[in-house]
Formats: sequence, structure tokens, C-alpha cells
Amino acid sequence: MTSTSQLFDPYAEALMAIAREQGLEDRFGEDAALFRSTLAASADLRHLLENPTLFSSQKKAVLNQVFGSSVHPLVLNFLNLLVDRNRIAFLDGIADRYQALLRKLRNVVRADVSSAVPLTEAQVQVITEKVKQLTGAAGVEIESQVDADLLGGVIIKVGSQVLDASLRGQLKRISISLAA
Repeated sequence: MTSTSQLFDPYAEALMAIAREQGLEDRFGEDAALFRSTLAASADLRHLLENPTLFSSQKKAVLNQVFGSSVHPLVLNFLNLLVDRNRIAFLDGIADRYQALLRKLRNVVRADVSSAVPLTEAQVQVITEKVKQLTGAAGVEIESQVDADLLGGVIIKVGSQVLDASLRGQLKRISISLAA
């Protein structure tokens, strides 16, 4: 059985190689972000691209219409290649993997932050600096979401590391220590 990374990695790495040759790593990263946000926002587009009964020419026409004026021409060629190879359904995963490669190249980490209330800009800055200190990264991409169940504080995930500074986590730790 083939893992998804075995499907995504060669295409993401090929796109990165083209980007590096042309000095367009960040531009292609922006295009990858556009794919991901567009696919997340449009179930119809996802279903259309995944539809095996549509001809490649139809899928290419849709991709050209949706992304043609927004993405770099080399990226549009890449999308057409994915259609030709019947891999366009994996676009989201390939784009995600490309962004991970770009973060690695730029020494940037992604931090998933859950908080009880929306974070202020000042709080985001504090978290960013703390994550930089902990990881030694040059930059941090913060993905935040609100989780009212936390009661207060934050949970920060960077890779496999989790820093639980939430009120819920503190109460759980107190409960465990009292039960012991």
C-alpha cells in the first residue's frame, strides 16, 4: 500500500526544484496557499477535479479559468501535468507538502495555537517569540483556532511538541496530582 507522502512528495519536490531553479520559491508558495484556500472553500471544485468521468481537457479548462490569471505560468503547467498524470485530486496534499518544504528551506516552523478566545496581535507576537526561542527557527507561521473548552490560556503545537498552557490542562494536572 502506498502512503500519501509517497504520492505527494515527488510532485512537491519537483515543484520545489523548478521554483529553486527560477528563484520563485515564495511565489510558488503563495500559489500553493491559493490552491489550498480555494479547494477548502469550494467543495464543487474539489469534486470536479476528483471526478473520473470528466476529460482531462475539461479539468484543464476549469483550472485555467479558476487559476490561470492568478498563478505563475510554470505552476499552471504543473497543474496541467497533474491532470495528465491523474494526480490532480492530490493537489491539496501536494500543495501542503510544498509549503512544508518551503518552511524547511526558510527555517520557519508552523505553530498550531488553540486559545479560549481570539488572540490579540500582541499575544501572537509573544507566542511567536516564544516558539522561536524554543525551536531556534528564523520564523513562525501561526495557525490559530478558538476552542472555548480550554477555559483560558493556550495550547501550542509545533511538530510533535505540545505546550499546554491552558486552564483546562492545568486543572487536569491538578486533578491528577490530587488523585495520586
